[in-house]
Amino acid sequence: MSYAEKSRRPNCLLLFLVFALALGSYAVWLLSTGRGPVAIDGGSSGTALVGGPFELVDQTGQSRSDQDFRGGYMLIFFGYTFCPDICPTTLSDVTQALNILADMAPEKAARVTPIFVTVDPERDTVEALAEYAGYFHPRLVTLTGTREQVDKAIKAYRVYAQKTEDEGDGNYLIDHSSMIYLMGPDGNYLTFLRHGKTPEELAEKLNKWVKPE
Repeated sequence: MSYAEKSRRPNCLLLFLVFALALGSYAVWLLSTGRGPVAIDGGSSGTALVGGPFELVDQTGQSRSDQDFRGGYMLIFFGYTFCPDICPTTLSDVTQALNILADMAPEKAARVTPIFVTVDPERDTVEALAEYAGYFHPRLVTLTGTREQVDKAIKAYRVYAQKTEDEGDGNYLIDHSSMIYLMGPDGNYLTFLRHGKTPEELAEKLNKWVKPE
């Protein structure tokens, strides 16, 4: 083996280690911001550190916690009422999916509670959420709270939310993750539904995961 070949071997090893470290750091960053997947689509429960206790307020002004939904399935989406596209589209798709599921398996659909948690509690008051909820599924629960309460829920569900444009006077947009989480009757994470799937596809996946009583 020539001297040049010998000298290249440790350099290649060093480059490989640097690449592996960079890739690992990037993966950690994805998970910490909520931009990366929390589990393989359709993966099993008990492996993803998603979900946890929350104490928030619904659109009627009633205090609600994660314990209130035990025994049923929570279908949770994080967004905000000023969201121009992803949020209303997702909630509309969820509404249609639950209607389809109600035709396919009404006993399963009855066990699913759609939940919208705001990432913008400064503007999304109880009154604002009450009006917003009226455009979607009749059983939709919309939740807000103090900044601290909302941030706790955001952290528990590994959601990314960052203000991106601020024109002043309360006019701003928020960049946020768009996954829909399905939590089981025990409150544990089951799987997620991807934004952009058709209502029919969402209904099929719910039919797969939700079990009748």
